[in-house]
Amino acid sequence: MPLHMMLKKKHLSAGRVPLILFLCQLISALDVPLDLVQPPTITQQSPKDYIIDPRENIVIQCEAKGKPPPSFSWTRNGTHFDIDKDPLVTMKPGSGTLVINIMSEGKAETYEGVYQCTARNERGAAISNNIVVRPSRSPLWTKERLEPIVLRNGQSLVLPCRPPIGLPPAIIFWMDNSFQRLPQSERVSQGLNGDLYFSNVLPEDTREDYICYARFNHTQTIQQKQPISLKVISVDELNDTIAANLSDTELYGAKSSKERPPTFLTPEGNESHKEELRGNVLSLECIAEGLPTPIIYWIKEDGTLPVNRTFYRNFRKTLQIIRVSEADSGNYQCIAKNTLGAVHHTISVTVKAAPYWIVAPQNLVLSPGENGTLICRANGNPKPRISWLTNGVPIEIALDDPSRKIDGDTIIFSNVQESSSAVYQCNASNKYGYLLANAFVNVLAEPPRILTSANTLYQVISNRPALLDCAFFGSPMPTIEWFKGTKGGALHEDIYVLHDNGTLEIPVAQKDSTGTYTCVAWNKLGMAKNEVHLEIKDPTRIIKQPEYAVVQRGSKVSFECKVKHDHTLIPTIMWLKDNGELPNDERFSTDKDHLVVSDVKDDDGGTYTCTANTTLDSASASAVLRVVDVPNPPFDLELTNQLDKSVQLTWTPGDDNNSPITKFIIEYEDAMHEAGLWRHQAEVSGTQTTAQLKLSPYVNYSFRVMAENSIGRSMPSEASEQYLTKAAEPDQNPTAVEGLGTEPDNLVITWKPLNGFQSNGPGLQYKVSWRQKDGDDEWTSVVVANVSKYIVSGTPTFVPYLIKVQALNDVGFAPEPAAVMGHSGEDLPMVAPGNVRVNVVNSTLAEVHWDPVPPKSVRGHLQGYRIYYWKAQSSSKRNRRHIEKKILTFQGSKTHGMLPGLQPYSHYALNVRVVNGKGEGPASTDRGFHTPEGVPSAPSSLKIVNPTLDSLTLEWDPPSHPNGILTEYILKYQPINSTHELGPLVDLKIPANKTRWTLKNLNFSTRYKFYLYAQTSVGSGSQITEEAITTVDEAMASRQVDIATQGWFIGLMCAVALLILILLIVCFIRRNKGGKYPVKEKEDAHADPEIQPMKEDDGTFGEYSDAEDHKPLKKGSRTPSDRTVKKEDSDDSLVDYGEGVNGQFNEDGSFIGQYSGKKEKEPAEGNESSEAPSPVNAMNSFV
Repeated sequence: MPLHMMLKKKHLSAGRVPLILFLCQLISALDVPLDLVQPPTITQQSPKDYIIDPRENIVIQCEAKGKPPPSFSWTRNGTHFDIDKDPLVTMKPGSGTLVINIMSEGKAETYEGVYQCTARNERGAAISNNIVVRPSRSPLWTKERLEPIVLRNGQSLVLPCRPPIGLPPAIIFWMDNSFQRLPQSERVSQGLNGDLYFSNVLPEDTREDYICYARFNHTQTIQQKQPISLKVISVDELNDTIAANLSDTELYGAKSSKERPPTFLTPEGNESHKEELRGNVLSLECIAEGLPTPIIYWIKEDGTLPVNRTFYRNFRKTLQIIRVSEADSGNYQCIAKNTLGAVHHTISVTVKAAPYWIVAPQNLVLSPGENGTLICRANGNPKPRISWLTNGVPIEIALDDPSRKIDGDTIIFSNVQESSSAVYQCNASNKYGYLLANAFVNVLAEPPRILTSANTLYQVISNRPALLDCAFFGSPMPTIEWFKGTKGGALHEDIYVLHDNGTLEIPVAQKDSTGTYTCVAWNKLGMAKNEVHLEIKDPTRIIKQPEYAVVQRGSKVSFECKVKHDHTLIPTIMWLKDNGELPNDERFSTDKDHLVVSDVKDDDGGTYTCTANTTLDSASASAVLRVVDVPNPPFDLELTNQLDKSVQLTWTPGDDNNSPITKFIIEYEDAMHEAGLWRHQAEVSGTQTTAQLKLSPYVNYSFRVMAENSIGRSMPSEASEQYLTKAAEPDQNPTAVEGLGTEPDNLVITWKPLNGFQSNGPGLQYKVSWRQKDGDDEWTSVVVANVSKYIVSGTPTFVPYLIKVQALNDVGFAPEPAAVMGHSGEDLPMVAPGNVRVNVVNSTLAEVHWDPVPPKSVRGHLQGYRIYYWKAQSSSKRNRRHIEKKILTFQGSKTHGMLPGLQPYSHYALNVRVVNGKGEGPASTDRGFHTPEGVPSAPSSLKIVNPTLDSLTLEWDPPSHPNGILTEYILKYQPINSTHELGPLVDLKIPANKTRWTLKNLNFSTRYKFYLYAQTSVGSGSQITEEAITTVDEAMASRQVDIATQGWFIGLMCAVALLILILLIVCFIRRNKGGKYPVKEKEDAHADPEIQPMKEDDGTFGEYSDAEDHKPLKKGSRTPSDRTVKKEDSDDSLVDYGEGVNGQFNEDGSFIGQYSGKKEKEPAEGNESSEAPSPVNAMNSFV
């Protein structure tokens, strides 16, 4: 059974964590296994508004789970409903569902009412919603006499429907006698109320069978209104006799059939009001009459219509906003327009809200003595009222429970006991509805259990997420840890994501993620674990994709699709055409890697997709086949109607090659100015073969045409004959005119010159004019050759100028150009910013303010302000080291800025300078400031020296960045046993002036992990960690002395050697006498115990031994007399633990030796060391 706890860990700001932890202790939406005692939980119930079909039996659902299985009871209209007294009512076995048999006898109306189900066991009672049971109704239309309607052409009309009130409301539509829906349009449409509206009638609207139908879906019945007859006539058609017998009032409506501005048929008046509930669909309707037919537009006053939630229905006469919220309240305006006028209507919308959950109460599982909370938080408009019930009884009159305290929408539990178990109901209600939620408090003491199947195999494609499940339960809430392999440490969230529901997520699974993972769940009552296995597979990839192909009819095309996949996964290759199966045609053939289409036809064009599927993934690639070609080039180009500034070009299109020509592209060549270069002239539709072309003066034109279809562009046509136009004055001036000074006393005027095509004639020159913008000087002008720059010298510094550049040629001048503004050259600013203030925000951030400099002192374009800041140092330090200054630039006219990345507890200085395009101005007076203290960095080093039997000495260096005055050090340490489990954590506070500390009364031969922090008045800094081992107990070490050094063992070995020697002599004598003696077999049967592999009872511990532990001892491989360990000897020698021997130690004496067995990596922060699984340690791990 899956557990649904909190989906993912959430990272909260530090300030909110204590409050959230207090409010949400151990609260999660979890399922208690059904074999454990638990209060009832409603799992299924009928809807609140339950409309039943009176032709079928009534079934009111109520299902619940619990342990013991709950019993059920019902109330009807607020009183107990005794089902035993009604023979038509039964309750399903093992369920609370009621079945009311009205098929044989009885009426549905008899059982209308409000029902509520209660599920109860020894741990509490859960209740259902109030279920309002009502039978559906589909009444008939009342009989009525409908007179025929006669209208003049163009009048407006409303055909009323007025369906009978049913339950649920009917769906309305208009049809004729043939059950064909009547056509609707902007002129004729059905309103929200079911009426049929005509903005104006036409003779074609005449018919005798306008029928309104009401469909009641619940009972699957359709009722119809009496047909309505409509006749639309023209007054001119009435003869004198009819006109004499019909008065104006006998015609339906009195409006003229002449054209008229719009008026609204619905809603009436200029304003109306609409109220809607949050989450519903807001439907606003405006239907207008008029001639011509009005068009409807919608706007929201003081706002915009919400994107992606706004829809227009019924030819824009209905505005719908889905999932409406309080923000959608306001005034909406519909506007009806035609050619004669417009009319407006404002609909004031108010959005109310039935209660909706902010925080719904969740089931709470606690162990005896724990604390917890139930939170019930809802919102609505108006604000809902929150009330609590316990086991279906208002909490105010329920039995008192000393473990609970009610605080508005929260119930706080403290020191709960088994008797605190109950089901609590939260009811949030206002005038628009209510919400009811059950949440139990179940007090259990259960050791952890893991619900995920053991040895589950997960197969995942590499570089994709892997999710390993570990569904669990326990009370108190178990702690979940994951381990990889048999010797790895707990997995942490630097690489993995540990979800609160126990799932381990590997965000990007790689090949080295393969292996066995163990999930361990533990609380104070026990531990449970489960192994799952993960295999990482190579992804399926298409390494050679089919390629886009354009072929001609009758040819052959081949698509290639090569797939690379994991060798353990067998892909299936499938080819599709346009996402469907390939045609059943022998022209299509496939093999392992190819699809071949022979004798290609027009219908073969489309998208071909190669799909490779495995059990874990799939890959696909597509290519498009086009059975067409580009058009042939046009031909027979002809120039006609040749004028000074225009000419007509005609041509004959080439073959389109089965793809329609979409456009023709016309290009020109200017043989006088740009011979050989073709430029774009015009584009025309693919249906045209003539184009009127605009020409420029003084150009020797030639034209060519290209055709284009969906495949591409044809080759160009042959060039047309040449046509030379007459010269004229320029019709445009240079562009990109600018005036910028390069020196404080000049003005450089630049522009983009005209090209030869734009010159319109020979002798192109430019008239350059300038004057100061703010003076009364006359324009100064010069005429320059065909260049792009002119420099004016002797200008004042940074003065605005008006500039004009006009083109001219031998024929005349271009039109008068517009003046643009430029500036003469800039100079460095003259004034430094004043009134510099510094506000220190925190230990690493400061805010700087300054007053702006006078604009005239900038002497250029103000680019911003620049702050220089540096750490102030003593005079001696400044002499030894160059001061490193940092610079921050703030664009524009800003007068403040932030300095980030400051070092805490430091003195800084700064100044501010103004910057223009020329450079920086003078610096302001240096301003100093201090940053407050911060948290320190980790101590620079930590080492363990002088290990003894029961003590270790720690030495460390202070933090490289204290960031303040150190107040103390905090040392934490805990033991680690041979199975890498951490023991209890011990905290010590050490004065700040200490850098050495000795810990005494430690366990001998035990590994410890140490965590050291430095602390200022602000708080603790980062930690540094280290591990070390106390030395071995000498008495136990003496019991582990090498057996090869014992006298009794040496004597025994000598006796055995003597016996073997005697045996060999006897064999030799017997062999010389001709006897046969199977020495080889005897030697195999009586092998020397010295060369036998070590057994488990010899002191070898299974998981820590390596291949060398099982090799035979080499002859003479004893520990030398000087008790040193040779390189080829076993690393498991007790020499590594002895005193005064050649073990491996740091210079400070801390133990770093490599032990026997495979080297294990333990999870630790900081430096790590390894521990040997020697017999001594194996024994000590049980001490």
